[in-house]
Amino acid sequence: MRYPMFRVALVALAAGVVLGHGPVLAAGDAAKGKTAFVKYGCWQCHGFEGQGSAITSNGKVLAPDPLPWEGFSSFVRTSNGGMPPYSEKILPNGDLEDIHAYLASVPKPKDVKSIPLLSQQ
Repeated sequence: MRYPMFRVALVALAAGVVLGHGPVLAAGDAAKGKTAFVKYGCWQCHGFEGQGSAITSNGKVLAPDPLPWEGFSSFVRTSNGGMPPYSEKILPNGDLEDIHAYLASVPKPKDVKSIPLLSQQ
C-alpha cells in the first residue's frame, strides 16, 4: 500500500463518526495558521490558500474543505509519499492546529454562474 497510515487514519475517523463520536475539531487560530502555513513552507506545493498546484510537485488541494483534524494531523505526521512527514519537533501541534484552522477558514470559490463575465454567451 502506498499510504497505509493515511488509510488507517481514515478508517479510524469513519469508525468514530459511525459510532456517534463525530470528528474532533482542532482548536486552532486561523490568523496564526496563515502565518504558520507560510513559515513551514506549505505554500510552496499547496499554494498560499491551499488551492494546490499541478506545477509545484503536484501539490494537493487542501482548502476550502481540509481533511477532518484526525486524518489531517495523521497524514502530516506520517506521510511517506511526495510530502515529507513533519514530526512535532519540526511542526509543533499548536502550529499544526492553527494551519488546519486556517485551511478550514478559506472561503469556497464563487459559483461560476454568479460571475457575469463567465455567464455571457
